[in-house]
Amino acid sequence: MRRSAEDTKATILAAARERFAAEGYDRATIRAIATDAAIDPAMVMRYFGNKEKLFAAAADFDLRLPDLAGVPRDQVGTTLAAHFAERWEADEALMVLLRTAVTNEDVAGRMREIFSGQLAPMAAELSGDPASAARRAGLVATQALGMALCRYVLRLPPVVAMTRAEIAEWLGPTLQRYLLGPP
Repeated sequence: MRRSAEDTKATILAAARERFAAEGYDRATIRAIATDAAIDPAMVMRYFGNKEKLFAAAADFDLRLPDLAGVPRDQVGTTLAAHFAERWEADEALMVLLRTAVTNEDVAGRMREIFSGQLAPMAAELSGDPASAARRAGLVATQALGMALCRYVLRLPPVVAMTRAEIAEWLGPTLQRYLLGPP
């Protein structure tokens, strides 16, 4: 049975995400990804061109930040912390980025783009201080990425044992201060 082009592309991306997450960017190969996808390596190249472009597609990630305009001001940090806890568990692409960013500068750059590009506008709007938005976004990223690293990569038992609600309760006040507190 033949797959459509979209199905083939989706299958390749799923295999790439799993392989990149398991082995990192440097150790994952086009051949291994093709084998995982049950497809010829030439097809991977046809759809994505090279390993770098395949990784970029596999690691394309939208934080899907919530609209916090209607959230009570004193709940902004907790709401955002709960959102991050949910996003980490909902999409393997961010995990691929996290694991690979620690060893690959290009991937680290991609991670910086994602977090600064998506968080800074939110920070500017919430704080009303565009001059501090990049710093605020960076500090929010330290908490989101630190929690993900400890929970999903290092698998620290007390952090793994926490529920999403507990994560939101613990991280919320810190995110609240970073987003709305004085600089």
